Amino acid sequence: MILDEIVQNKRVEVERAKQATPLSHLDAQVALVGPARPFAARLRGGWPPFHIIAEMKKASPSAGVLCPAYDPAAIARAYEAHGASGLSILTDEKYFRGGLADLVRAREAASLPALRKDFTIDAFQVHEARAAGADCVLLIVRILSCQELSDFLVLAKELGMDALAEAHTEGEIEAALEAGAGMIGINNRDLDSLTVSLATTERLRRRIPTGPTVVSESGIKTSDDIRRLRDWGVDAALVGESLLRNRDPGAALAALVQACL
Repeated sequence: MILDEIVQNKRVEVERAKQATPLSHLDAQVALVGPARPFAARLRGGWPPFHIIAEMKKASPSAGVLCPAYDPAAIARAYEAHGASGLSILTDEKYFRGGLADLVRAREAASLPALRKDFTIDAFQVHEARAAGADCVLLIVRILSCQELSDFLVLAKELGMDALAEAHTEGEIEAALEAGAGMIGINNRDLDSLTVSLATTERLRRRIPTGPTVVSESGIKTSDDIRRLRDWGVDAALVGESLLRNRDPGAALAALVQACL
């Protein structure tokens, strides 16, 4: 299972990072980065009535290299200019060829709030995200215990960040709600088989009561996809591969943004 392999590798990476950088150093850096930009609040209400979080990643396990000439700063500027409401930046090195430096560069280049998208399994990574300037952190329900999920949600809030709790099944939706997640991502990609279906969002959206911000992730490619998600009561879509495969990611985003209006 690719997810199990990624998590196993991540545990090794985190232990190395903890040995190289004391937590006190990260906390000192947090004090210097300034306040986080509102992430969840930007996805609810206001204009446009539906929002797009534009993703940045050089590669993925399922698709290989997406963007050979990957420039996080240039892509962030293009996304901002063409109507993105937020950025999602992959920081996993081995499987997505990213890093925290990508997040720093993107956030410096644009005024949009930024999500650190990674496989968070340790509180150290939450501190690490805020120290790098992240405004939001991804928490994948599948790879966390109930206690870890709850603790990381609290820690993110204490550090001034939002958190996106990602679920793929009914049970994971329930776990996110019980942990008090204020923003829930429905991942249309099965993390075991890597197959994708928007029907996952249609099914799971019904399990989320009024209150949490709802984000659909993966497999969103067309204006019709955006309209379907709006009809299902979703607040935002996280879109990546369909933008990055385009020679002009900003122009590809602009076409989807038109469907949000």
